[in-house]
Amino acid sequence: MASAQPAAAQSVLRDAETEELLQDLVDPLAEAAGLGEGAVEVVLLDDRSINAFVAGGQRIYVHAGLIHAADTANEIQGVLAHELGHITGGHIIRYSEGAGNATRITLLSALAGIAAALAGGGEAAMGVMALGQQAAMGSFLAFTRTQEASADAAGAQYLSDAGITGRGSLEFFRKLQAYEFRRGFSQDDDTEFARTHPLSGNRIAALRDGYAADPAWDVPPDPIEQQRFERIKAKLFGFQNTPERTLTAYPAHDNSIAARYARAYAYHKDALVERALAEADGLLAEEPDNPFFLELKGQILLESGRPSEALGPLRRSVELTGANPLIAPMLGHALLATENPRHLDEAEQVLRAAVGRDRANPFAWYQLGVVYGQRGDIPRAQLASAEQQIMSGNPRAALQSARAAEAGLPAGSPDWIRAQDVAIEARSYIERLEERN
Repeated sequence: MASAQPAAAQSVLRDAETEELLQDLVDPLAEAAGLGEGAVEVVLLDDRSINAFVAGGQRIYVHAGLIHAADTANEIQGVLAHELGHITGGHIIRYSEGAGNATRITLLSALAGIAAALAGGGEAAMGVMALGQQAAMGSFLAFTRTQEASADAAGAQYLSDAGITGRGSLEFFRKLQAYEFRRGFSQDDDTEFARTHPLSGNRIAALRDGYAADPAWDVPPDPIEQQRFERIKAKLFGFQNTPERTLTAYPAHDNSIAARYARAYAYHKDALVERALAEADGLLAEEPDNPFFLELKGQILLESGRPSEALGPLRRSVELTGANPLIAPMLGHALLATENPRHLDEAEQVLRAAVGRDRANPFAWYQLGVVYGQRGDIPRAQLASAEQQIMSGNPRAALQSARAAEAGLPAGSPDWIRAQDVAIEARSYIERLEERN
Protein backbone atom coordinates (compact mmCIF):
# COMPACT_ATOMS: atom_id res chain seq x y z
CA MET A 1 0.00 0.00 0.00
CA ALA A 2 1.25 3.42 -0.93
CA SER A 3 -0.43 6.79 -0.63
CA ALA A 4 -0.18 9.59 -3.16
CA GLN A 5 -1.69 13.04 -2.62
CA PRO A 6 -2.76 14.88 -5.77
CA ALA A 7 -3.56 18.54 -5.19
CA ALA A 8 -7.12 19.46 -4.30
CA ALA A 9 -8.10 15.81 -4.10
CA GLN A 10 -8.45 13.04 -1.60
CA SER A 11 -5.43 10.86 -0.99
CA VAL A 12 -5.21 7.97 -3.45
CA LEU A 13 -4.21 4.53 -2.17
CA ARG A 14 -2.23 2.49 -4.66
CA ASP A 15 -1.53 -1.21 -4.31
CA ALA A 16 -0.85 -3.65 -7.13
CA GLU A 17 -2.93 -6.51 -5.73
CA THR A 18 -5.90 -4.28 -4.88
CA GLU A 19 -5.93 -2.54 -8.25
CA GLU A 20 -5.72 -5.87 -10.04
CA LEU A 21 -8.76 -7.22 -8.18
CA LEU A 22 -10.85 -4.07 -8.64
CA GLN A 23 -10.06 -4.12 -12.36
CA ASP A 24 -11.09 -7.78 -12.59
CA LEU A 25 -14.36 -6.97 -10.80
CA VAL A 26 -15.28 -4.06 -13.07
CA ASP A 27 -14.15 -5.47 -16.44
CA PRO A 28 -17.09 -7.88 -17.06
CA LEU A 29 -19.51 -5.12 -16.07
CA ALA A 30 -17.84 -2.64 -18.41
CA GLU A 31 -18.11 -5.23 -21.20
CA ALA A 32 -21.82 -5.66 -20.43
CA ALA A 33 -22.23 -1.88 -20.52
CA GLY A 34 -20.70 -1.76 -23.99
CA LEU A 35 -17.57 0.09 -22.84
CA GLY A 36 -15.11 -2.77 -23.25
CA GLU A 37 -12.62 -4.50 -21.01
CA GLY A 38 -10.06 -2.14 -19.51
CA ALA A 39 -12.08 0.94 -20.49
CA VAL A 40 -13.05 1.81 -16.91
CA GLU A 41 -10.51 2.42 -14.15
CA VAL A 42 -11.24 2.02 -10.44
CA VAL A 43 -9.35 4.30 -8.03
CA LEU A 44 -9.18 3.62 -4.28
CA LEU A 45 -9.31 6.69 -2.01
CA ASP A 46 -8.03 6.93 1.55
CA ASP A 47 -11.40 7.85 3.02
CA ARG A 48 -13.16 5.85 5.74
CA SER A 49 -16.67 6.89 4.70
CA ILE A 50 -18.89 4.47 2.78
CA ASN A 51 -19.02 5.94 -0.68
CA ALA A 52 -18.20 5.59 -4.37
CA PHE A 53 -18.64 8.12 -7.15
CA VAL A 54 -17.75 9.16 -10.67
CA ALA A 55 -16.44 12.62 -11.50
CA GLY A 56 -16.30 12.66 -15.26
CA GLY A 57 -14.59 10.34 -17.70
CA GLN A 58 -14.55 6.58 -17.26
CA ARG A 59 -13.11 6.36 -13.78
CA ILE A 60 -14.85 5.15 -10.64
CA TYR A 61 -13.60 6.36 -7.24
CA VAL A 62 -14.12 3.96 -4.34
CA HIS A 63 -13.63 5.00 -0.72
CA ALA A 64 -11.68 2.64 1.54
CA GLY A 65 -14.69 2.68 3.86
CA LEU A 66 -16.68 0.90 1.18
CA ILE A 67 -14.17 -1.98 1.18
CA HIS A 68 -14.30 -2.17 4.97
CA ALA A 69 -18.13 -2.17 4.99
CA ALA A 70 -18.53 -4.90 2.35
CA ASP A 71 -18.36 -8.58 3.21
CA THR A 72 -18.11 -9.94 -0.32
CA ALA A 73 -16.59 -9.11 -3.66
CA ASN A 74 -20.11 -9.44 -5.09
CA GLU A 75 -21.24 -6.47 -2.97
CA ILE A 76 -18.44 -4.37 -4.46
CA GLN A 77 -19.55 -5.42 -7.94
CA GLY A 78 -23.06 -4.21 -7.16
CA VAL A 79 -21.68 -0.77 -6.30
CA LEU A 80 -19.43 -0.71 -9.38
CA ALA A 81 -22.41 -1.63 -11.59
CA HIS A 82 -24.38 1.30 -10.16
CA GLU A 83 -21.49 3.72 -10.81
CA LEU A 84 -21.22 2.41 -14.37
CA GLY A 85 -24.86 3.40 -14.73
CA HIS A 86 -23.84 6.98 -13.96
CA ILE A 87 -21.05 6.81 -16.57
CA THR A 88 -23.17 5.38 -19.38
CA GLY A 89 -26.05 7.69 -18.49
CA GLY A 90 -23.79 10.73 -18.85
CA HIS A 91 -25.00 11.90 -15.46
CA ILE A 92 -21.97 14.06 -14.68
CA ILE A 93 -22.37 15.87 -17.99
CA ARG A 94 -26.10 16.30 -17.37
CA TYR A 95 -25.52 17.51 -13.79
CA SER A 96 -25.59 21.08 -15.11
CA GLU A 97 -29.17 20.51 -16.34
CA GLY A 98 -30.43 19.96 -12.83
CA ALA A 99 -28.37 22.85 -11.50
CA GLY A 100 -29.58 25.07 -14.36
CA ASN A 101 -33.24 24.36 -13.64
CA ALA A 102 -32.72 25.14 -9.97
CA THR A 103 -30.88 28.35 -10.84
CA ARG A 104 -33.71 29.51 -13.12
CA ILE A 105 -36.24 28.94 -10.33
CA THR A 106 -34.04 30.90 -7.92
CA LEU A 107 -33.65 33.81 -10.36
CA LEU A 108 -37.38 33.97 -11.05
CA SER A 109 -38.17 33.98 -7.33
CA ALA A 110 -35.56 36.71 -6.79
CA LEU A 111 -37.15 38.86 -9.52
CA ALA A 112 -40.59 38.28 -8.03
CA GLY A 113 -39.24 39.19 -4.61
CA ILE A 114 -37.69 42.41 -5.93
CA ALA A 115 -41.00 43.33 -7.57
CA ALA A 116 -42.81 42.73 -4.29
CA ALA A 117 -40.25 44.81 -2.41
CA LEU A 118 -40.61 47.70 -4.86
CA ALA A 119 -44.36 47.53 -4.35
CA GLY A 120 -43.76 48.03 -0.65
CA GLY A 121 -44.18 44.45 0.54
CA GLY A 122 -40.87 43.77 2.29
CA GLU A 123 -42.04 40.73 4.25
CA ALA A 124 -43.84 39.37 1.20
CA ALA A 125 -40.68 39.79 -0.84
CA MET A 126 -38.66 37.75 1.68
CA GLY A 127 -41.33 35.05 1.68
CA VAL A 128 -41.36 34.84 -2.11
CA MET A 129 -37.58 34.48 -2.25
CA ALA A 130 -37.53 31.87 0.53
CA LEU A 131 -40.16 29.80 -1.25
CA GLY A 132 -38.16 30.14 -4.45
CA GLN A 133 -35.03 28.84 -2.75
CA GLN A 134 -37.00 25.89 -1.37
CA ALA A 135 -38.49 25.13 -4.79
CA ALA A 136 -35.06 25.33 -6.42
CA MET A 137 -33.59 22.88 -3.91
CA GLY A 138 -36.56 20.56 -4.35
CA SER A 139 -36.12 20.64 -8.12
CA PHE A 140 -32.43 19.81 -7.86
CA LEU A 141 -32.92 17.00 -5.34
CA ALA A 142 -35.63 15.44 -7.50
CA PHE A 143 -33.21 15.56 -10.43
CA THR A 144 -30.45 13.76 -8.49
CA ARG A 145 -32.89 11.11 -7.19
CA THR A 146 -33.96 10.41 -10.75
CA GLN A 147 -30.32 9.96 -11.75
CA GLU A 148 -29.72 7.57 -8.85
CA ALA A 149 -32.77 5.47 -9.70
CA SER A 150 -31.64 5.37 -13.35
CA ALA A 151 -28.16 4.22 -12.28
CA ASP A 152 -29.71 1.51 -10.07
CA ALA A 153 -31.70 0.15 -13.01
CA ALA A 154 -28.74 0.30 -15.39
CA GLY A 155 -26.48 -1.39 -12.85
CA ALA A 156 -28.99 -4.22 -12.43
CA GLN A 157 -29.01 -4.71 -16.20
CA TYR A 158 -25.20 -4.82 -16.39
CA LEU A 159 -25.02 -7.41 -13.60
CA SER A 160 -27.60 -9.51 -15.43
CA ASP A 161 -25.86 -9.23 -18.80
CA ALA A 162 -22.55 -10.17 -17.21
CA GLY A 163 -24.15 -13.23 -15.57
CA ILE A 164 -23.44 -11.90 -12.07
CA THR A 165 -25.98 -12.30 -9.28
CA GLY A 166 -27.61 -9.22 -7.80
CA ARG A 167 -27.59 -10.67 -4.29
CA GLY A 168 -24.54 -8.61 -3.36
CA SER A 169 -26.17 -5.43 -4.65
CA LEU A 170 -29.25 -5.97 -2.49
CA GLU A 171 -27.14 -6.92 0.51
CA PHE A 172 -25.17 -3.71 0.26
CA PHE A 173 -28.35 -1.64 0.05
CA ARG A 174 -29.51 -3.41 3.23
CA LYS A 175 -26.24 -2.38 4.87
CA LEU A 176 -26.87 1.23 3.87
CA GLN A 177 -30.40 1.00 5.23
CA ALA A 178 -29.13 -0.39 8.56
CA TYR A 179 -26.53 2.39 8.68
CA GLU A 180 -29.25 5.00 8.17
CA PHE A 181 -31.38 3.45 10.93
CA ARG A 182 -28.41 3.54 13.33
CA ARG A 183 -27.78 7.20 12.49
CA GLY A 184 -31.43 8.10 13.05
CA PHE A 185 -32.28 8.97 9.45
CA SER A 186 -36.00 8.72 8.84
CA GLN A 187 -37.17 6.04 6.41
CA ASP A 188 -40.61 7.60 5.88
CA ASP A 189 -41.58 8.24 2.28
CA ASP A 190 -42.53 11.80 3.25
CA THR A 191 -38.86 12.61 3.93
CA GLU A 192 -37.53 11.41 0.58
CA PHE A 193 -38.11 14.81 -1.08
CA ALA A 194 -35.24 16.23 1.03
CA ARG A 195 -32.71 13.60 -0.05
CA THR A 196 -30.25 13.36 -2.93
CA HIS A 197 -30.84 9.58 -3.16
CA PRO A 198 -34.05 7.55 -2.98
CA LEU A 199 -34.70 5.85 0.36
CA SER A 200 -32.65 2.65 0.64
CA GLY A 201 -35.81 0.69 1.38
CA ASN A 202 -37.43 1.98 -1.80
CA ARG A 203 -34.34 1.13 -3.81
CA ILE A 204 -34.40 -2.42 -2.44
CA ALA A 205 -38.10 -2.77 -3.26
CA ALA A 206 -37.58 -1.47 -6.80
CA LEU A 207 -34.73 -3.91 -7.52
CA ARG A 208 -35.60 -7.04 -5.53
CA ASP A 209 -38.16 -8.66 -7.86
CA GLY A 210 -36.07 -8.01 -10.95
CA TYR A 211 -32.97 -9.48 -9.36
CA ALA A 212 -34.83 -12.54 -8.07
CA ALA A 213 -36.31 -13.27 -11.52
CA ASP A 214 -32.97 -12.92 -13.28
CA PRO A 215 -31.25 -16.15 -14.46
CA ALA A 216 -28.06 -14.99 -12.71
CA TRP A 217 -29.78 -14.79 -9.29
CA ASP A 218 -28.68 -18.28 -8.24
CA VAL A 219 -25.27 -18.18 -9.93
CA PRO A 220 -22.74 -18.56 -7.10
CA PRO A 221 -20.14 -15.78 -6.86
CA ASP A 222 -16.60 -16.63 -7.96
CA PRO A 223 -14.88 -18.21 -4.91
CA ILE A 224 -11.43 -17.12 -6.11
CA GLU A 225 -12.57 -13.49 -6.35
CA GLN A 226 -14.03 -13.76 -2.85
CA GLN A 227 -10.74 -15.14 -1.53
CA ARG A 228 -8.84 -12.30 -3.18
CA PHE A 229 -11.29 -9.77 -1.74
CA GLU A 230 -10.81 -11.08 1.79
CA ARG A 231 -7.06 -10.70 1.38
CA ILE A 232 -7.10 -7.13 0.12
CA LYS A 233 -9.65 -6.18 2.76
CA ALA A 234 -7.36 -7.53 5.49
CA LYS A 235 -4.34 -5.83 3.94
CA LEU A 236 -6.21 -2.50 3.81
CA PHE A 237 -7.35 -2.93 7.42
CA GLY A 238 -3.80 -3.57 8.59
CA PHE A 239 -2.49 -0.61 6.61
CA GLN A 240 -5.06 1.90 7.87
CA ASN A 241 -5.57 0.89 11.49
CA THR A 242 -3.44 0.86 14.61
CA PRO A 243 -1.56 -2.38 15.33
CA GLU A 244 -3.69 -2.88 18.45
CA ARG A 245 -6.93 -2.69 16.52
CA THR A 246 -5.62 -4.95 13.76
CA LEU A 247 -4.46 -7.61 16.23
CA THR A 248 -7.87 -7.51 17.90
CA ALA A 249 -9.66 -8.01 14.60
CA TYR A 250 -7.18 -10.66 13.39
CA PRO A 251 -5.92 -12.44 16.53
CA ALA A 252 -2.81 -14.64 16.60
CA HIS A 253 -4.81 -17.91 16.68
CA ASP A 254 -6.33 -17.10 13.27
CA ASN A 255 -4.00 -18.70 10.73
CA SER A 256 -5.99 -17.78 7.65
CA ILE A 257 -4.16 -16.03 4.85
CA ALA A 258 -6.20 -12.87 5.37
CA ALA A 259 -5.32 -12.75 9.07
CA ARG A 260 -1.61 -13.33 8.41
CA TYR A 261 -1.70 -10.53 5.89
CA ALA A 262 -3.25 -8.08 8.34
CA ARG A 263 -0.91 -9.07 11.18
CA ALA A 264 2.16 -8.68 8.97
CA TYR A 265 1.21 -5.04 8.47
CA ALA A 266 0.45 -4.58 12.17
CA TYR A 267 3.79 -5.99 13.29
CA HIS A 268 5.64 -4.04 10.62
CA LYS A 269 4.01 -0.77 11.74
CA ASP A 270 5.00 -1.63 15.33
CA ALA A 271 8.64 -2.22 14.23
CA LEU A 272 8.38 -5.90 15.26
CA VAL A 273 10.41 -6.97 12.25
CA GLU A 274 10.89 -10.65 13.04
CA ARG A 275 7.21 -11.15 13.78
CA ALA A 276 6.27 -9.38 10.55
CA LEU A 277 8.72 -11.55 8.61
CA ALA A 278 7.35 -14.68 10.30
CA GLU A 279 3.87 -13.82 9.03
CA ALA A 280 5.23 -13.13 5.53
CA ASP A 281 7.14 -16.41 5.57
CA GLY A 282 3.98 -18.19 6.71
CA LEU A 283 2.17 -16.80 3.70
CA LEU A 284 4.98 -17.85 1.37
CA ALA A 285 5.01 -21.35 2.86
CA GLU A 286 1.45 -21.74 1.56
CA GLU A 287 1.99 -19.97 -1.78
CA PRO A 288 5.72 -19.70 -2.57
CA ASP A 289 5.19 -18.00 -5.93
CA ASN A 290 2.57 -15.49 -4.89
CA PRO A 291 4.05 -12.19 -6.14
CA PHE A 292 2.19 -10.11 -3.58
CA PHE A 293 3.49 -12.17 -0.65
CA LEU A 294 6.99 -11.77 -2.08
CA GLU A 295 6.36 -8.03 -2.42
CA LEU A 296 5.26 -7.90 1.23
CA LYS A 297 8.40 -9.65 2.45
CA GLY A 298 10.59 -7.40 0.33
CA GLN A 299 8.81 -4.31 1.66
CA ILE A 300 9.30 -5.38 5.28
CA LEU A 301 13.02 -6.02 4.71
CA LEU A 302 13.56 -2.81 2.77
CA GLU A 303 11.74 -0.57 5.23
CA SER A 304 13.54 -2.25 8.12
CA GLY A 305 16.94 -1.23 6.74
CA ARG A 306 17.84 -4.52 5.06
CA PRO A 307 17.73 -3.62 1.34
CA SER A 308 20.22 -6.28 0.20
CA GLU A 309 18.00 -9.02 1.65
CA ALA A 310 14.95 -7.42 0.01
CA LEU A 311 16.37 -7.77 -3.50
CA GLY A 312 15.66 -11.50 -3.84
CA PRO A 313 11.91 -11.46 -3.06
CA LEU A 314 11.38 -8.16 -4.91
CA ARG A 315 13.15 -9.35 -8.06
CA ARG A 316 11.03 -12.48 -8.03
CA SER A 317 7.85 -10.45 -7.50
CA VAL A 318 8.73 -8.16 -10.42
CA GLU A 319 9.44 -11.20 -12.59
CA LEU A 320 6.15 -12.92 -11.71
CA THR A 321 4.06 -9.79 -12.32
CA GLY A 322 5.72 -8.87 -15.60
CA ALA A 323 7.33 -5.78 -14.01
CA ASN A 324 4.17 -4.41 -12.40
CA PRO A 325 4.65 -0.62 -12.35
CA LEU A 326 3.76 -0.41 -8.67
CA ILE A 327 6.10 -3.19 -7.53
CA ALA A 328 9.06 -2.39 -9.80
CA PRO A 329 9.72 1.02 -8.13
CA MET A 330 10.13 -0.74 -4.80
CA LEU A 331 12.81 -2.92 -6.36
CA GLY A 332 14.43 0.21 -7.80
CA HIS A 333 14.35 1.77 -4.32
CA ALA A 334 15.96 -1.33 -2.79
CA LEU A 335 18.70 -1.36 -5.44
CA LEU A 336 19.51 2.28 -4.67
CA ALA A 337 19.33 1.74 -0.91
CA THR A 338 22.14 -0.82 -1.09
CA GLU A 339 24.42 2.12 -2.07
CA ASN A 340 26.20 -0.24 -4.45
CA PRO A 341 27.11 1.55 -7.72
CA ARG A 342 26.90 -1.77 -9.57
CA HIS A 343 23.13 -1.71 -9.08
CA LEU A 344 22.58 1.64 -10.85
CA ASP A 345 22.09 0.12 -14.30
CA GLU A 346 19.46 -2.33 -13.05
CA ALA A 347 17.73 0.39 -11.01
CA GLU A 348 17.53 2.68 -14.05
CA GLN A 349 16.19 -0.11 -16.25
CA VAL A 350 13.55 -1.11 -13.72
CA LEU A 351 12.41 2.43 -12.99
CA ARG A 352 12.28 3.57 -16.62
CA ALA A 353 10.12 0.55 -17.41
CA ALA A 354 7.84 1.42 -14.46
CA VAL A 355 7.22 5.04 -15.50
CA GLY A 356 6.87 3.92 -19.10
CA ARG A 357 3.87 1.82 -18.12
CA ASP A 358 2.46 4.16 -15.46
CA ARG A 359 3.54 7.79 -15.61
CA ALA A 360 1.31 8.73 -12.67
CA ASN A 361 3.69 7.35 -10.07
CA PRO A 362 5.53 10.13 -8.19
CA PHE A 363 7.51 7.64 -6.10
CA ALA A 364 8.99 6.00 -9.22
CA TRP A 365 9.89 9.41 -10.69
CA TYR A 366 11.61 10.40 -7.46
CA GLN A 367 13.71 7.22 -7.46
CA LEU A 368 14.57 7.69 -11.14
CA GLY A 369 15.69 11.23 -10.33
CA VAL A 370 18.03 9.78 -7.70
CA VAL A 371 19.51 7.42 -10.31
CA TYR A 372 20.17 10.29 -12.73
CA GLY A 373 21.59 12.41 -9.93
CA GLN A 374 24.06 9.70 -8.94
CA ARG A 375 25.11 9.37 -12.57
CA GLY A 376 25.69 13.12 -12.79
CA ASP A 377 22.93 13.53 -15.41
CA ILE A 378 21.50 16.64 -13.78
CA PRO A 379 19.08 17.74 -16.57
CA ARG A 380 17.31 14.36 -16.54
CA ALA A 381 17.32 14.36 -12.75
CA GLN A 382 15.61 17.76 -12.90
CA LEU A 383 13.07 16.46 -15.42
CA ALA A 384 12.27 13.47 -13.17
CA SER A 385 11.87 15.89 -10.24
CA ALA A 386 9.48 18.01 -12.33
CA GLU A 387 7.37 14.92 -13.10
CA GLN A 388 7.28 14.01 -9.42
CA GLN A 389 6.49 17.55 -8.29
CA ILE A 390 3.61 18.16 -10.69
CA MET A 391 1.95 14.91 -9.54
CA SER A 392 2.52 15.80 -5.89
CA GLY A 393 0.69 19.12 -6.20
CA ASN A 394 3.73 21.40 -6.27
CA PRO A 395 3.42 23.18 -9.64
CA ARG A 396 5.80 26.06 -8.86
CA ALA A 397 8.66 23.70 -8.04
CA ALA A 398 7.71 21.61 -11.09
CA LEU A 399 7.88 24.68 -13.33
CA GLN A 400 11.31 25.62 -11.98
CA SER A 401 12.64 22.06 -12.41
CA ALA A 402 11.18 21.71 -15.91
CA ARG A 403 12.73 24.99 -17.06
CA ALA A 404 16.11 23.97 -15.66
CA ALA A 405 15.84 20.57 -17.37
CA GLU A 406 14.86 22.14 -20.69
CA ALA A 407 17.90 24.43 -20.55
CA GLY A 408 20.27 21.49 -20.09
CA LEU A 409 18.76 18.90 -22.45
CA PRO A 410 19.52 18.58 -26.19
CA ALA A 411 17.06 20.77 -28.10
CA GLY A 412 14.46 18.71 -29.94
CA SER A 413 15.13 15.51 -27.97
CA PRO A 414 12.15 13.59 -26.50
CA ASP A 415 13.16 14.59 -22.96
CA TRP A 416 13.48 18.26 -24.01
CA ILE A 417 9.97 18.15 -25.48
CA ARG A 418 8.67 16.47 -22.32
CA ALA A 419 10.26 19.19 -20.17
CA GLN A 420 8.31 21.76 -22.19
CA ASP A 421 5.09 19.77 -21.72
CA VAL A 422 5.57 19.62 -17.94
CA ALA A 423 6.31 23.36 -17.85
CA ILE A 424 3.09 24.11 -19.76
CA GLU A 425 1.12 21.84 -17.43
CA ALA A 426 2.67 23.51 -14.37
CA ARG A 427 1.91 27.03 -15.65
CA SER A 428 -1.70 26.02 -16.34
CA TYR A 429 -1.93 24.53 -12.86
CA ILE A 430 -0.60 27.76 -11.30
CA GLU A 431 -3.06 29.89 -13.29
CA ARG A 432 -5.99 27.76 -12.11
CA LEU A 433 -4.85 28.13 -8.51
CA GLU A 434 -4.53 31.89 -8.89
CA GLU A 435 -7.98 32.16 -10.44
CA ARG A 436 -9.43 30.10 -7.59
CA ASN A 437 -7.78 32.39 -5.05
